[in-house]
Amino acid sequence: MAAALEQLTHTESKHEASHEVVSALRQPLIEGDKSYGEVTEDICSLLDKKPGVGWWIAFLSSFVVMSAGVVATAHTINTGIGTWGLNKTVGWAFDITNFVFWIGIGHAGTFISAVLFLFNQKWRTSVNRSAEAMTLFAVMCAGIFPVIHMGRPWLFYWILPYPNQRGSLWVNFRSPLVWDFFAISTYFIISAVFWYLGLIPDLATARDRTISKFRRGLYKVMSLGWNGSNRTWSRYETVYLVLAALATPLVLSVHSIVSFDFATSVIPGWHSTIFPPYFVAGAVFSGFAMVMTLMIAVRKLLRLENYITVQHLENMCKVTLLTGSIVSLAYLTEIFIGFYSGNPNESFVIINRSLGSYAWAFWTMVTCNAIVPQLFWSKRIRTSIPAIFVLSILVNVGMWFERFVIIVTSLHRDFLPSSWASYTPTLTEVTIMFGSFGMFFTFFLLFLRLFPVISMSEIKGVVHYARR
Repeated sequence: MAAALEQLTHTESKHEASHEVVSALRQPLIEGDKSYGEVTEDICSLLDKKPGVGWWIAFLSSFVVMSAGVVATAHTINTGIGTWGLNKTVGWAFDITNFVFWIGIGHAGTFISAVLFLFNQKWRTSVNRSAEAMTLFAVMCAGIFPVIHMGRPWLFYWILPYPNQRGSLWVNFRSPLVWDFFAISTYFIISAVFWYLGLIPDLATARDRTISKFRRGLYKVMSLGWNGSNRTWSRYETVYLVLAALATPLVLSVHSIVSFDFATSVIPGWHSTIFPPYFVAGAVFSGFAMVMTLMIAVRKLLRLENYITVQHLENMCKVTLLTGSIVSLAYLTEIFIGFYSGNPNESFVIINRSLGSYAWAFWTMVTCNAIVPQLFWSKRIRTSIPAIFVLSILVNVGMWFERFVIIVTSLHRDFLPSSWASYTPTLTEVTIMFGSFGMFFTFFLLFLRLFPVISMSEIKGVVHYARR
């Protein structure tokens, strides 16, 4: 009887949907005239399906790369950071480059989830869940590098300001590195809570539908007794709104504080007041590029073309174009101020970056970050899936080189020519870097198998968007 009633309801909803008229002013956010039941079936069915060959190839490849990174990290901890290519002049290089890069990648998740939610941007509903998960994994990858760079990573807890017996050895609250710790740990906690809270309604749905005993037990515990009552939904929406409001300032604060690691110094090329907004724009820029790369792969791998549409990707291209233009303006501002200031050290940094021994990295950065995003002015490019995929990868390549250029080219030519030195990464450093990418993709692929990749509860709110 219940099955017959569900089938009747499904048929009626489809009949009503077939009579809906699409607005001439708006495009539907979800294609395929999906009913609420079909949304639930499409997303939940992905959890019980056996992973395909493509998923296994991607997972095993990522796991192997991550394992190589673990071995290189263990070698570094056991031997010391002398295994890296650092020297007395270039004390920061691949490690801090990767740290800043991964923190930037994590910005898109909070931006999509919190900022776009507060601005009522309904197109975020298809990508926010994956972007939030991406944020958590990126912050995990970022946290590895400062800990390793300490030389004695087993003493990392010394940065915590707690009562201890170490005498005068205490946390220096005036250090931007300490600000980093508090900002990033807060960012991770808020992002994790925000991601988990959004999962709860979908976990309850998956709990009642899955055929796997393991998944049913996992979802039962994680759904916290969700019953879907009006009272529960009311409290859920209130808490979600509060968390979105708390998370929004983190979009500006976290990477601003990371930029203070450089801006508070007196090293030419770092001592700049534009670094906080410049770093924030660059973080959102690289984060959205990574989201586009992952979403294109996910929509193809899991056949979610009706949910992650070309319109979603086009909107993300527009955000990438905006933030890429801000980054380009920051490049021009740095060059202008470097010469306009009349400071020979500042102008030397600009000349050395563009014409020195690392000029190849500088021009790679400019090409990928300043020129490539301008192609998104073309609607044909913004709606071409292969073009978006290639350009999003180039943007992330450029943003990695941006951090490399800022760090290495500012350090390798010191105030004293006698202390000038070059930097070349070792195999250990390169392996750790690729290992962090392997870790990121391994965790993300596991996320695709364990949790609903798209927020069903939010998607159902926009199924009939632009229809009347």
